[in-house]
This record gives sequence, structure tokens and C-alpha cells, in this order.
Amino acid sequence: MTGLRWGILATGGIASAFASDLRTSGRDLVAVGSRSQSSADEFAAKFDIPHAHPSYEALVADPDVDIIYVATPHPMHHAHAKLALENGKHVLVEKAFTVNRAEAEDLQRIAAERGLLAMEAMWTRYLPHMVRIRELLAEGALGEIRAVTADHTQLISSDPAHRLNDLKLGGGALLDLGIYPISFIWDVLGAPTSIQATARLVETGADSEVATIMTHEGGAVSTSLSSSRAAGPNAASIIGTEARIDIDRVWYMPTTFRVVAPDGTVRETYTSEVEGRGMQFQALAAEGAVAAGDVAGGLLPLPVAESVAIMGTLDQIRAQIGVSYPGEERDHG
Repeated sequence: MTGLRWGILATGGIASAFASDLRTSGRDLVAVGSRSQSSADEFAAKFDIPHAHPSYEALVADPDVDIIYVATPHPMHHAHAKLALENGKHVLVEKAFTVNRAEAEDLQRIAAERGLLAMEAMWTRYLPHMVRIRELLAEGALGEIRAVTADHTQLISSDPAHRLNDLKLGGGALLDLGIYPISFIWDVLGAPTSIQATARLVETGADSEVATIMTHEGGAVSTSLSSSRAAGPNAASIIGTEARIDIDRVWYMPTTFRVVAPDGTVRETYTSEVEGRGMQFQALAAEGAVAAGDVAGGLLPLPVAESVAIMGTLDQIRAQIGVSYPGEERDHG
């Protein structure tokens, strides 16, 4: 066990996946909170968790918990992460970090004032194959990076009541699926210097498909595609003057990639060997940041400031495609 004791806020599918990987990797999972005692008890029994709380307020007040994984839908992330931070708990917040930059900045401020970690759970960035890709980029193995492309496309549901089609729940492909390729592009190329976005909106006003073309410092270009109503290749490529990296389906999960020379020669093949889904690596990173006193996340693959800035990019995309959420100001800047 480590020095950090984990609590999980909410008991849905993503919470179950994270709890399973915490157990696989030997993390110290001590508590779960739900909106009902029965749901908390069922979750606790499934994952052998000693404390089951009937409310989120009870979970964040638990003195045996050091860090909380916030696993509610993203419109609730700000309120629930704030609740945990104000009760002295570090937080690992499911992506998208919040619904907009203003909320993300508020969490960043609260965490900084209290000396706590507020980290986005963009688990893909912490996977071993992504660690190796960053090493190759740092070595200059691809030469000058000219382009990055990635998609996250799934056939999920056309039911208007489904979470991804309900604006009250932050519905839309962009914040749920598009956050993956957008964050990946940021990881490789940094902040965009220009953004062009287009989308298809469904009957509820949520986006079912979103495509982006962005330029970056030095002139590199990127493209992304997200869809909640059609399944695509779910692959990604980083294209440089000396070589390219092709990441296989499903690129944002543990997978394989190849470094390919311009003449088609394969210079390196990487195969992931990960137990479980791979969500434990972000937990390890969070624990490492706290142990190092690096609550601003400067040494993490996705520092807090970058999560905030990525939310700003998503705001700009939503402004272009005409999507806003109930109670949110329409000017996303």
C-alpha cells in the first residue's frame, strides 16, 4: 500500500473501471460515496472497500481519505471537486475536467490556495505507450513534426435521453470523446494558434460529430474527429519529416504503435503489456505528485495549468459549433 488513501465519489461504470485498476495495482482504496447507502454498499462489497458512505458530503468528511476520484458526469465535476478540496482532499477529476475554462480556473485557484492537487483524469497520457512516444519526440526521432491526426468515434446511442445527447448532463461528442484527441494534440504540439471547427448537432442541440483543424506554433497542423453515433478507426498518427508514429486501434487505450520511416521501413514496434484497463497509471502519477510536493502538477504529463487551457480550447470549439449548456454563459471567449 502507498501513503495515499483513495475514496471514490460516485458508483457508475467509470468508477467501477477505476476501482478495479486501483485494486489490480495495489492502491489503498478505503472509501466510496454515493447518493444512496444501498448503491455505496453494493460498490463497496464488489471492490472490498471498508467505508461505504450514503452521500458525497460524508465521503469528503471521512478522515481516513486523502484523495478522491470524482466520477460523476462532467457538469457536476466543479461542484464535487470543490466539495472535496474544501474538505482538504486532493482530487483526481474525470475528464473533461469541467464544462468550461471558468470552472477549471476556479478549481485550480481553490487547490492552489489549500496546497492540494486538482488533477484531470486524462488516463491516456499516463499509459506506457504514451510515455514511450514522448521519449521518441524528445529524442527528435521524427524530425520536425508537421502534422497530428486522431479520432475518437463510437456508435453509442441515438436515444435523446441518453447522457451523451442530454445538454443538462453536458451531452455531446466533444466533451466526452473529443477531449481525447484534443488533449493528445496538445500533448504533441502544444496550444493551437488557430482553430476551425464544424459539427453536426442532433435534435437535443448536442453535438454528435465534431471535426477540428488547428494550427500550432511553428506551422504544424492537426485534425481531430469525434462522433457518438458512428464507429471509426480510432487511430492516431504523428507525422514528421524523418518518420511518423502510427498508433493502432484503440489509440487511447493500451495498444501498439510503429515508428515508420518515409520509405516504409518500420524502425520500432511497441506493444503494450498492461494489466487491467490501465487507469492505475494516472493514480500512480497523482500519488507521485503529492509525494513530491508538486501539487501544481508541473512534472506531470498533464499539469493543472494545461488542463485549464485545454478547457479554453474546448470553449472556443463549442462557440464555433453553437453548443452551450444550461446555466452557462454563451460567450466562451
